[in-house]
Amino acid sequence: MSSERAVIEVTGPEILGQPLLNKDAAFTMRERDDLGLRGLLPWRVATIEQQVVLELEHLRRKTDDIEKYIGLTALEDRNETLFYRLLLDHIEELAPIVYTPTVGEACRRFSHVLRRPRGVWITPDDVDRIPKLLRNAGKPDVRLIVATDNERILGLGDQGAGGMGIPVGKLALYTAGAGIEPHLTLPVSLDCGTDNDALLGDPLYLGYPKPRLRGTAYDAFIDAFVQAVRDVFPRAVLQWEDFKQHNAISLLDRYRATLPSFNDDIQGTAAVVVAGVLAALRYSGEPVGAQRLVFLGAGAAGLGIARLMSQVMRRAGVAEDAIRAAIVMLDSRGLIFDGRIDIHEDKRAFALSTAAMARYGFPPASQHGLEAVIRHVAPTILIGTSGTPGAFTEDAIRLMAARTRSPIIFPLSNPTSKSEATPADVLRWTDGQALVATGSPFEPVDFAGRTRQVGQANNVFVFPGTGLGAVVAQATEVTDSMFLAAAEKLASLVTPDRISAGALYPRLADLRDVSRAIAIAVAEQARESGVARLAADQDVAACVAAAMWTPDYRPV
Repeated sequence: MSSERAVIEVTGPEILGQPLLNKDAAFTMRERDDLGLRGLLPWRVATIEQQVVLELEHLRRKTDDIEKYIGLTALEDRNETLFYRLLLDHIEELAPIVYTPTVGEACRRFSHVLRRPRGVWITPDDVDRIPKLLRNAGKPDVRLIVATDNERILGLGDQGAGGMGIPVGKLALYTAGAGIEPHLTLPVSLDCGTDNDALLGDPLYLGYPKPRLRGTAYDAFIDAFVQAVRDVFPRAVLQWEDFKQHNAISLLDRYRATLPSFNDDIQGTAAVVVAGVLAALRYSGEPVGAQRLVFLGAGAAGLGIARLMSQVMRRAGVAEDAIRAAIVMLDSRGLIFDGRIDIHEDKRAFALSTAAMARYGFPPASQHGLEAVIRHVAPTILIGTSGTPGAFTEDAIRLMAARTRSPIIFPLSNPTSKSEATPADVLRWTDGQALVATGSPFEPVDFAGRTRQVGQANNVFVFPGTGLGAVVAQATEVTDSMFLAAAEKLASLVTPDRISAGALYPRLADLRDVSRAIAIAVAEQARESGVARLAADQDVAACVAAAMWTPDYRPV
């Protein structure tokens, strides 16, 4: 606990109503006298450790995950320090409640479970007053913003105002995982309407009840938001979150040099998946240049992974034409290849060339499905971002396993119900030879008398440390090289015992240490790339350590 005393200007019941000040029963007797709290609390003075035990007891009595989510939200509304201490001390148990997979259901039912609004809500009606709305948050020095337009929430699609659950959950993990203080963060819902008829037909829906804004009006709305962030919070890093594919890519490309910003669905997902691949290759001893990757799903996540994997192969000295042939992508219409008439511009860079098509022996056809692609390409790595449950069929996986010694298979779609395959099935179909990671949490799998851990390719391993590193470096841009540094650092933190147990990622319980190491690597890369305002003589590790808040009560 810090010995520095905090001075506050409110007393009595008003303190108990402010979650950043409230300690509940942990106020000392002296504090109760000084602050007019004597008689407003039970006699016992509790420690924060005792409060954590009690809150955990309350939570574990609930049998429904959405009720646990509501319970945690209520605690955050009452006592933020205790909420973050509970989350930090029990991150493995509670992260799936605060974020995926439970947050998806919370978003879906948001208007019916919301207790206390958080963050800033901006609608098209506010386009001329966005700076005022940002100032209304009462946070003068915001350093990190997570903003969504709610259109592509996890694998659930357009959730309208309910998408606010995602920025709120992400920022909770930024604070628990990387120690970014809550008063420096701001969740934002760019509530520009919804095309979800169920929401529009719900008389209790809380969001902007109009069809989703499109075209030039949408572009002007986003532009006004970006300009307002630059004016009101000039030192802030902005994370774009859960925008639909084409908007996600275009907004990232349009604003990344204007405002230090990144898209976690594109770049964070890419970094965590590439880290898992690098850890798997370290285990198998295979060189990155010898890999052939098949992607099922060519949305923002798949394209982001393919882009970063291309950089990894490029740094390993692989020729450009070989990289282009080694990365094979399928979308909802099948194989993406040169000459296909319906390829969106976002995907064109990963269209398989005519020469590569001939080399793999593809017959001329308008469509090639997953099994046909596996048969011709013989991939060593299979990555699913399709959002289609069961898309990795038994025939496809067995066909892949017959052609490679240690197949690397990542069914990444979430929530759990959207996963392309379960780890148990993948291990069974490959006779236990596959190295598996998933997008959602899965229980360990017992196979052939051995318990295999299932590593979750969870963005939480990357985005808290990357955001902290960018904030500490005072980065003017969040570059792809910073995400590559994050991926390489994360891969290096996977211990041999974790990999031998089947897990390709660290334990979630080690998130603070992981985030600290990634933040240092990212800040150092920012300085090396010339996009950091951090002075050259400042010690990056010391700056990161100083920026990481530990949820403990201060004397007041």
